[in-house]
Amino acid sequence: MRRFALDDRDVAILSVLSREGRISKVALAARVNLSPTPCWERLRKLESAGLIRGYRAEVSLAHLGPHVSVFVTVELESHRAESFQAFERAVSGYDEVVGCWAIGGGYDYLMQVVTRDVTSYQALIDAMLAARIGLKRYFTYIVTKEVKSGAPPFDLIHAAPPRD
Repeated sequence: MRRFALDDRDVAILSVLSREGRISKVALAARVNLSPTPCWERLRKLESAGLIRGYRAEVSLAHLGPHVSVFVTVELESHRAESFQAFERAVSGYDEVVGCWAIGGGYDYLMQVVTRDVTSYQALIDAMLAARIGLKRYFTYIVTKEVKSGAPPFDLIHAAPPRD
């Protein structure tokens, strides 16, 4: 992945958009202290460079109906490159898996699953085991309450390089 040179205004644009994706271009420009045209040009460059992957609404699942959010640590049977690739391809086909990360430490992956209930979650795991996608062992952590969810701390991630 190519690193894109960001300045403080670019970081400000990313920060505002990550919290307020529906903000108007004029309001965004005012928030980052730019006129609309230069702000829009920066925004297009950030999108073209792949720094902005998309825009979406943060939906309150509780208002839609009963659901369960589950984090699952996964250990694979084999640690060969093709086993990891096969697992990753297979996981991308399960809509209930809303996030999956390769992790270091004692497990290979951390998955985030959202489904109707625990029975549906178990049916998903049973299907994954039956599909023989390389899942050796898994541990389930059911979310009982969301405590915090938000945008990344862009100002902490993108520290300005020291000036000479």
